[in-house]
Amino acid sequence: MAVTLRPQDKLRTPKPVNKPPRMSLPWPLNLYQTAIGKKWVMALTGLGLIGFVVAHMVGNLHLYEGPVEVHEYAEALRDLGGHIIPRTYLLWLLRLGLLAMFGLHIHSAVSLSRMSAISNTKYQAPRDFAAANFASRTMRWTGPIIALFILYHLADLTWGWFDDDWVRGDPYGNADRSLSRIPVAIFYVVANIALAVHLFHGIFSMFTSLGWNSPKFNPLRRPVALGIAGLILLGNLSFPIMVQAGVIEEETPLEILLEQHEEAEASQ
Repeated sequence: MAVTLRPQDKLRTPKPVNKPPRMSLPWPLNLYQTAIGKKWVMALTGLGLIGFVVAHMVGNLHLYEGPVEVHEYAEALRDLGGHIIPRTYLLWLLRLGLLAMFGLHIHSAVSLSRMSAISNTKYQAPRDFAAANFASRTMRWTGPIIALFILYHLADLTWGWFDDDWVRGDPYGNADRSLSRIPVAIFYVVANIALAVHLFHGIFSMFTSLGWNSPKFNPLRRPVALGIAGLILLGNLSFPIMVQAGVIEEETPLEILLEQHEEAEASQ
């Protein structure tokens, strides 16, 4: 018995699972159009961002020294490059590089997730199931929380949008007034917990993304990731806690403190 196929029953040409890029970039930029290239970019930019987070936390520890020391630290950052290049130029170059790393990190993570969803396969090599499951539940949330916190942090302390008493060049006083507000302190705590969770998985999986797998050091990945993330968490959480406790508090305006400091140095 003959069977007549209707137009909608006719076989159609199957579409490829992974669509080729619309435009092929020249080498070595075309490496970023592959999953391996995106993993390397995400891992290397993540490594750079981890370095910034550590340096930022260490720099913030000057809050325990006092307003003058924090002011001098901020001025030292603006004077990076000495007399070779104009003031703040190198600092702005570092800021632009940090922004580029942040953008590439987000783009590579999102594009890898899309590639994984389209192909219905995991883009990462086999890993510890608990860690992978933990990441799938948290990374999609911790990333946006961190991005939102960074935007608020810049608007609050760098641009002074939310503080009528914000003073340019007084990072100690600005931080004290900001973290003295309980909602801001709570947001700071939540954001840094999210940062620690994000760092833990990022450091743990970075070795796999870069292809650094060896029975010799694989058992060290978890304690190293936990140690770095935990150290950053403890350091960052100490700031809102100490401000709320009154340990970090600006009792005298910075201008008066700087005058006293200059007089003390001149008398020596």
